[in-house]
Amino acid sequence: MQDAVDRLTPLGVMVLALLGEGDMHPYEMIRLMHFRRDDRLVTITNGTVYHTVGRLERAGLIAEVGVDRDGNRPERTTYTQTDAGAAAVLEWVRRELPRVDRPAEFRVALAEVHGLDRDEAIELLGVRRAALAAALGSLEDGQRHALEKGVPPQYLIEIDRELALLRAELVWMDAVLPRIADPDFAWGPTPTPSERYLAQRKAARQ
Repeated sequence: MQDAVDRLTPLGVMVLALLGEGDMHPYEMIRLMHFRRDDRLVTITNGTVYHTVGRLERAGLIAEVGVDRDGNRPERTTYTQTDAGAAAVLEWVRRELPRVDRPAEFRVALAEVHGLDRDEAIELLGVRRAALAAALGSLEDGQRHALEKGVPPQYLIEIDRELALLRAELVWMDAVLPRIADPDFAWGPTPTPSERYLAQRKAARQ
């Protein structure tokens, strides 16, 4: 299992998460991800998605459940998420959520954090918050020492940006953690799919 998790890419996680919603063929996955603007998080092309699906199948994280043809369209193979695939998504999210050195992976983990129990999500985000605070303190010390040594400020502009990003994320973390902890804040899978969701799924299959 650990080897499969280690080899998962952000796109692989997103494909597995889609199959957690129900069985799909790759064409539907591609259309759904574009509908949802998931291309903000990962690069989505026909080639990368089909390649990822092949890798996930070989790893035993998804399995083929049928092939169909609609009219003159090419055959479409439908896949399902295996138990190993479902476990791999959660393990990957657990690994990436508290890390501060992999921003691209964190964005995908955050998009799928609702799959974890509420308390676990809060705990892991709290670990991330502590790491961000430590990184901010270290960077502030480094900037101060550099200025004291006479380093011209124009050479520290990149550090200024990094400090601003760290401070902004800490502000966001301090707002989102109580929000998630609030029992009135919906968490986990939605019991009844919305009409918009069902319409989106239908459109993606066409």
